[in-house]
Amino acid sequence: MFSVVSPAFSRFILSFCLLLVLGPAGWAAKVDTVSTVSPSMKKTIKAVVITPDGDTDGAERPVLYLLHGYSGNYSDWVRKAPALAKAADTYQMIIVCPDGNFGSWYFDSPVDPAFRYETYVANELVGWIDSHYKTIKNRTGRAITGLSMGGHGALYLALRHQTVFGAAGSMSGGVDIRPFPLNWDMAKRLGSYAEFPERWEQNTVINMLHLLTPGALSLLIDCGTEDFFYRVNENLHHKLLERNIAHDYISRPGAHNWDYWNKAVTYQLLFMRQYFDRQDKK
Repeated sequence: MFSVVSPAFSRFILSFCLLLVLGPAGWAAKVDTVSTVSPSMKKTIKAVVITPDGDTDGAERPVLYLLHGYSGNYSDWVRKAPALAKAADTYQMIIVCPDGNFGSWYFDSPVDPAFRYETYVANELVGWIDSHYKTIKNRTGRAITGLSMGGHGALYLALRHQTVFGAAGSMSGGVDIRPFPLNWDMAKRLGSYAEFPERWEQNTVINMLHLLTPGALSLLIDCGTEDFFYRVNENLHHKLLERNIAHDYISRPGAHNWDYWNKAVTYQLLFMRQYFDRQDKK
């Protein structure tokens, strides 16, 4: 089974194949580990920044923010998805992989002031990247996606910061946190579901769709059929359909693992590049 809800999916795959075939040989993206600054948390935070070959030409480039999952860190993507560097060259975009701590869920925690990762990623990190790299400094040149906890984080941040990001994606995302009240440190970030249900209701992606109007964000959601987050992703997909919010949705065999995410990220990268290209033509 490989189901995709998108009227242009055949063109999507064809474009992907052509880009891989026609991409210039011999390009070599630069992969750096940088120390960014978070004034809100009063600390420096590491990130991997991948810049495409030819980045010295002075051209402003779009940026994809790529978030890791629970128990991961800033280096996960570059270590476990080696095709990323080539993709930065192929699509001529900057890829930023920030550190979201062990289990931040990319919230500004009402429980622990040491966890202000919404403020960090959406405001402080974006500002830091824009001040250190030649970027397109508006939402038409920014996209965000991630896996698992990072899939939740990407949609959460994009929904809440639509003036910052123009496109968002999720791979195996925890898009409804309420069925998992005892898992993955979420209670440490929000307080227990039993004591603070309103926090959980307000901070779960599936309950935030009222923030969207049709066409406000370009969205790509992807989850494997054997994933423990599959059902909540299916529910999100159907709620988006009910609200007439256009989005691409990929459902195919696969579980919650790097085999799946190495494939999934290729679709995310192409989707984001196509979003950036549409903005260039406006």
